[in-house]
Amino acid sequence: MGPKHLIPIIKEIGRGKNAARDLSREDARTLFTAILNDEIPPLQLGAILIALRIKGESLEELAGFLEACEASYPHLQAPAGKVPLVIPAYNGARKLPNLTPLLASLVAREGKPVLVHGVPDDPGRVTTIEIFRAMGVEPARDIAEAEQRLAERNLAILTIDTLAPQLARVLKLRREIGLRSSGHTLVKMIQPFTSKAIRLVSVTHPEYLERMRSFFTSYGSDVLLLRGAEGEAVAHPRREPVIEWLDGKTAEVWRGKPEEHPESPDGRDAEVTAAWIEQVLTGKRGMPAAIAHQEQSCARATSRSIETLS
Repeated sequence: MGPKHLIPIIKEIGRGKNAARDLSREDARTLFTAILNDEIPPLQLGAILIALRIKGESLEELAGFLEACEASYPHLQAPAGKVPLVIPAYNGARKLPNLTPLLASLVAREGKPVLVHGVPDDPGRVTTIEIFRAMGVEPARDIAEAEQRLAERNLAILTIDTLAPQLARVLKLRREIGLRSSGHTLVKMIQPFTSKAIRLVSVTHPEYLERMRSFFTSYGSDVLLLRGAEGEAVAHPRREPVIEWLDGKTAEVWRGKPEEHPESPDGRDAEVTAAWIEQVLTGKRGMPAAIAHQEQSCARATSRSIETLS
């Protein structure tokens, strides 16, 4: 896609929040494929990313962008006869302890394959991968090793650089433009398996729940949607745990009981959080009710998905 072809697109999406026009699904896929392939000059790339940030992506655009992302990286083979859970981990902890590794460990302990993909570090935040490393769990070195760990241990961690290098490069543009882009939304939506998998999709702001609900009841399925804790795909321990099961047609709401004073780590750094999670897994600490509800919701969703396979 040459610079001359980009000018009409920038004009369409760059007219401001109220006057901008949405791209067709096909044009959106073509555009994001060019972004992933690093085919767009820096000046125009910055204009496109900022224009999309101001306008917001339509559902058709998200569908086209996501198709481009899925075509850009090799997908994993799931263990035979099993439906894995996919947990994106891209926000990290700013104020609250990051309990995503606890949820992943609980689900894997019940015999369900869990793939966690995310960024290894993020300045000012404590990432899920940093906590896993403090627990002695390192990211897989490649796709083959991740598949082996899923088969043997039911848990595999992949950095986005290993899973989808082209998408990882788009995420890193944040350091140059200072804002998150469409890539940060899409990386939480990808389905990295060749067969059916359950995606755990979280949003930070309540208004995005409606957009994701609309998308996954029209363009996708087998998704557990929630408003996460600081953007991580794990239930906020002090809120009423509300998980939505999206099967591609309808949304079903699964509610848990709120807990007034849940147990939590004394700090948010990786070592403290890792030690606390290990104590919960061995029964030395109490399980936050919100996390227990989310784990049960994951088990319920897995049963639903397996039923459709038979």
